[in-house]
Amino acid sequence: MAEIVIRNLRKEFDAFTAVQGSTFTIDDGEFFMLLGPSGCGKTTTLRMIAGLETPTSGEILIGGRDVTMLPARARDIAFVFQMFALYPHMSVRRNIAYPLVSQGMARRDIAAKIAEVARILGIEGILDRGVGGLSGGDRQRVALARAIVREPLAFLMDEPLGALDAEFREHMAHELRALHDRMGATTVYVTHDQLEAMQMGDKILVMNHGVVEQWGDPQEIYDRPATMFVADFIGSPPMNFLHVEARAGIGQDWLEIGGARIPMPALREAAPGPELALGVRPEHVHLRDDGPMRAEVLAAEYLGASQVVTLQTGFGQIKARAGVANRARPGETVGLAFDARTLSLFDRASGRALRSALHDAPAEQRRAAHG
Repeated sequence: MAEIVIRNLRKEFDAFTAVQGSTFTIDDGEFFMLLGPSGCGKTTTLRMIAGLETPTSGEILIGGRDVTMLPARARDIAFVFQMFALYPHMSVRRNIAYPLVSQGMARRDIAAKIAEVARILGIEGILDRGVGGLSGGDRQRVALARAIVREPLAFLMDEPLGALDAEFREHMAHELRALHDRMGATTVYVTHDQLEAMQMGDKILVMNHGVVEQWGDPQEIYDRPATMFVADFIGSPPMNFLHVEARAGIGQDWLEIGGARIPMPALREAAPGPELALGVRPEHVHLRDDGPMRAEVLAAEYLGASQVVTLQTGFGQIKARAGVANRARPGETVGLAFDARTLSLFDRASGRALRSALHDAPAEQRRAAHG
């Protein structure tokens, strides 16, 4: 069992607080993504789980055992770095064998394990080559093989695909996810790339300035962002925000914006103040002649199967992802309509999403709303 439990984890570097009271659970066998911009605390969190940094306070449990103050070697985890961290003077075979030799395993058993992991990763043909002349992709496979061969409780990966070019990175992401599915081992993976996180993760934790903004499965993070930061960070283009001044109470299922009555999921809590932001994903903005809101087309980006249209409303600029049957033209005025069941309402002062019927809807209903 390799469930990882984090409780009130905090890390301070002199006057700077890198991680502020994080609490979350990584289930056994889960592919868990730590996502956020540079400097948000995700790598520091991973290093504390690994035992490479000592927490200022809080607890870390791996497989039910408190490892908070244990050194990395006593945690039975494997760490895969972005820059591979291979031994340049050793062959591929010796690099993979190193952790097993350190454990005093018999040579016959080591050979069998190397053969098995080399087959899984497709590197049988390079076992006796030096690592210096290998491509980035092959070096990453060797680094993964050295981690896998130990059969640890958990794999911790710090942007392991970051040094690869875009095309090969996508290929390796598919391979890594397929490898995880075959092995079923708990994996904690740091990335700043939201597309990579959405593509690979069973669960995603979004961090910002050392704070956990939200964690959940990718669909939940996308459909029901807990904060404006998450809504803006996830999605390409990200969620639009219409900034309005209005009162919103419990049970209210509409918002008046510039004289237009916009339906939305019924609120389960009242807004603490009048400064609100109505959030809508670009794919849920529809260009219709009878739309209740008017906007001017500023630009239209043709993408083949779709177009991304930039629009100016009286409440801010927004983007719509639309079909190409009717190409939008800069300068024209169009009507806008929104998918009411998919809208989020945020308190601008705190950035927090207000609880609504959107949060109560079952996953199947939310997926249906998204087509």
